[in-house]
Amino acid sequence: MSTDTRLPVPWTAVGTTGHRASVYGVHGAEGKTHWKAFATRRQLRSESEAVEWASLPVGGVSGEHRHTRTEEIYLILSGTGELLLNGEKHPVEAGSLALTSVGNIHGLLNTGTRSLDWWVIETLAPATTAVLSGALPPQGADMTKAVVHDLFEEKSVDTAGVFSGPLRRVEVVELAAGEERVLGRDDAELAVFVHAGEGEVSAPGVTERVGLVPDTCLLLAAGSRSSFSATRPLRLAVVTLAVVREGDGR
Repeated sequence: MSTDTRLPVPWTAVGTTGHRASVYGVHGAEGKTHWKAFATRRQLRSESEAVEWASLPVGGVSGEHRHTRTEEIYLILSGTGELLLNGEKHPVEAGSLALTSVGNIHGLLNTGTRSLDWWVIETLAPATTAVLSGALPPQGADMTKAVVHDLFEEKSVDTAGVFSGPLRRVEVVELAAGEERVLGRDDAELAVFVHAGEGEVSAPGVTERVGLVPDTCLLLAAGSRSSFSATRPLRLAVVTLAVVREGDGR
């Protein structure tokens, strides 16, 4: 499920990849891709388009395409492949994190022996928002800002200098069995993806608890706090999506 009006306020979207769609000819490429939308603009308070998951079978291709409106991350969750970024090939595996600003061309090829799965988050750059609102005319895209990181090695990646929109940081939170961590920010909503392990998440004043297993995704509302606890060593990917108020800067 992508959203449920019965969910308590702290979690504006909760879902798993168990129920996914099959997409044929994604971005003009032949073959099948699996896809899941966890949250769209209806659930997001930040200037964001979507929080999604995708999967390519062995030999599958997500066709090369140019992003004309959004800044986007790809976080590889499992498998191996090649990221095609502005005509150059970059080998990718679990933990590879691609940041692509507006105007860049990218695609993905599964070169491994198992499915290639990745997490996708798209956000609007301020210039895009201004054009869509009619405040600015369309301008040329900057194709120079695109980088690939090893998130599992670096642990935390700041997007300053690449992105100008609400997606500010991507990080890994690792909890040992029995450990607990409180996550939440007043000025941002957090997208959280369970990469490995098991546990649960709870929130003050909420009797419901959400079980955490691999491939679970949650969206934590700005201003809320949630407590994540691990029953088995837990690895979470966490993305900060700033909720910018009028007059605020980056």
